[in-house]
Amino acid sequence: MPHLTVDPIVVCASIIMALQTLVSRTVSPLEMSVITVGAIHAGRASNVIPDSAHMLISVRALNQQVRDQLEIDITRVIESQAASYGATAEIKYSADYPLLVNDPAATAFAASVARDWLGDCEVLENITPFNGSEDFAYFLQERPGCYLILGNGDGEGGCMIHDPRYDFNDEILMRGAEFWVRLAESFLKKDA
Repeated sequence: MPHLTVDPIVVCASIIMALQTLVSRTVSPLEMSVITVGAIHAGRASNVIPDSAHMLISVRALNQQVRDQLEIDITRVIESQAASYGATAEIKYSADYPLLVNDPAATAFAASVARDWLGDCEVLENITPFNGSEDFAYFLQERPGCYLILGNGDGEGGCMIHDPRYDFNDEILMRGAEFWVRLAESFLKKDA
């Protein structure tokens, strides 16, 4: 008797669809951001409407003002969509990871060490920022530094890390270790 209850799965579906318009309709196309519903947990049987549902949502943006606005907009959308179905929503919003912003001087130093060792053709600077979450952002809040990527090729299937098909290229381990040694030696020499 679905007419006698509120179906939280239908409510979640409506919330998901409404959330998909936030980035495309409220954030400038020049500001990179994404909202992902990564998990929904509700019910255990195909013939029983569950009494509740739990959604996990990831929000990423490269601009703190956009992140702050998305928090407000996501809360508004979830509450209004739930209310439109006669449901209520409890929202626990946690901005777990800060924005990762490299220090310009530390970045220039790391790039110069790599360039001196490998040459200009092996060093890519000014790459397009991406929306990954990274623990290193916490370090950069405390000390100036540089988050860099040691390219390991496309690998089989051309997939990125965090993809189930990803296969780390073990052949770059020595090159990566040598870069860190050169970076440490150069840093110690510059301060000597």
